[in-house]
Amino acid sequence: MSALRDNWRVIFLVVAILLSTFALFSPTIGGQSPIGEDNSATNLKFGLQLDGGTRIRAPLVGVTAEDVEFEGDSERVVERQVAAQLAGADAADIIARTGAESSTVEATLENVTADDLSAALDAAGYAHGEVRDGVTETTRAETVRVLQSKINEAGLSGGTVQQVTTATGEHFILVEVPNRDQSDVVDLVGERGTVQIDIYYPTSQNGTRVYETREAVLTQADFTSIGTAQESQTGSGAFVPVSVRDDPAQEFQTAVQDTGLAQPGGTRCTYMADGGKNTTEGCLLLVVNGEVVNAFGMSGGLADTMRSGEWAGAPSFQLQTRNTSEAQEIAINLRAGALPAKLDLSGEDSGTSSYISPSQGESFKFDSLITGIIAVLAVAGVVFVRYGKPQVALPMIVTGLSEVYVLLGFAAAIGYPLDLSVIAGFIAVIGTGVDDLIIIADEVMAEGTVKSRKVFQSRFRRAFWVIGAAAATTIIAMSPLAVLSLGDLQGFAIFTILGVIVGVLVTRPAYGDILRLLLTEDR
Repeated sequence: MSALRDNWRVIFLVVAILLSTFALFSPTIGGQSPIGEDNSATNLKFGLQLDGGTRIRAPLVGVTAEDVEFEGDSERVVERQVAAQLAGADAADIIARTGAESSTVEATLENVTADDLSAALDAAGYAHGEVRDGVTETTRAETVRVLQSKINEAGLSGGTVQQVTTATGEHFILVEVPNRDQSDVVDLVGERGTVQIDIYYPTSQNGTRVYETREAVLTQADFTSIGTAQESQTGSGAFVPVSVRDDPAQEFQTAVQDTGLAQPGGTRCTYMADGGKNTTEGCLLLVVNGEVVNAFGMSGGLADTMRSGEWAGAPSFQLQTRNTSEAQEIAINLRAGALPAKLDLSGEDSGTSSYISPSQGESFKFDSLITGIIAVLAVAGVVFVRYGKPQVALPMIVTGLSEVYVLLGFAAAIGYPLDLSVIAGFIAVIGTGVDDLIIIADEVMAEGTVKSRKVFQSRFRRAFWVIGAAAATTIIAMSPLAVLSLGDLQGFAIFTILGVIVGVLVTRPAYGDILRLLLTEDR
């Protein structure tokens, strides 16, 4: 019992190694798939640099006016009024928000400057404060939510979306999707993903037949119970079955009646997107990202329920598309919602995208393994040359490697993806860890072989104070890199700090106990 109490630090290290082994190889950790299902022998996850995939880092398009006075108007009214003063804008391009402290108006269409938004607000009669480039934190958070939903709906396993902020205060959206081509990911996240239904219908003006469009009679927020994209059973094309919420359903039904689409027998649509020589009856236009992607008439049965007012009691119909892929895209956009602002992928404002092939990722894995082995061999060689005593050098090397093993187990347990920066952190941990172990060995053996346990403990405590001060310095120096979203530097800093903590709490004390057992007589 006394031996267990005296060597509890070594036992603590053994327990940490066993827990790390469980985290690395158990199929139950972190919801991992059974070992071998993904051709991996461990539960370790790898980032894009080691597994291949696409990374997109881009700011959001937009300018924001602070401290806007809404003059009693609702947010929707403000959005329409400001959009009317901006060329090429509609209400979907303007976001008005009221807050407890201040109200903001954001313009999220491309090529709009702070001066343009300021002039539009002035023309609409809304006093305002500073107008700046960029969007609000609420818009950035909503963008992250929508993009993550789009990635999940598209079945892009392992894809992540997060905000990152540079040291200079610039805000970016970071999208990472493993094992996917760059073009596929850009196509998915590069568009706003807006979906709406317009009504295109003939009317008479001064005795002449003309066509008008009633825009956004249904928008994304109006749809619910969005079904799976399906191929049409009759003819070509596909469709997405949807239901409509109660309030907008009644408004939509009224709009269909007013525009003549609810006529007996329905309507036959021969809509031409360019608007030229249209001789069509009323059409429902499916508009995605501001472009008409399909136009379809109203069946006789649906028109009858619209005309009688029964449809609003069970509001559902089918969004017709030209093909299945188009229907799938629309279903994804409807479920995820529209992006409040687009990602600026032009590169002019530090927007970047990159792709690493899976074969290149495998090459990076192999190179990282070789680099780690070389680092271990180099450290081992220096230690043996320095001491020439296996009882001092071998425990030092084993203890240093156990530190990395514990960190790998921690990464597997929390599902942290390993990339080149994390590997660099592991190598730094090996170096700093062995440095501390050398300090312990030098202090303990400074005046020759120590035989007394009491003398050993005194010298070990002096060494440990030095190690503790060095560890505190490292943690303080690395903390800003770990907290700030500085890309790859963050992973390096996090695992360097974790390595220092594991060393001070687990491996350094265990090495001291091992040295005491090997060097002293009264153990």
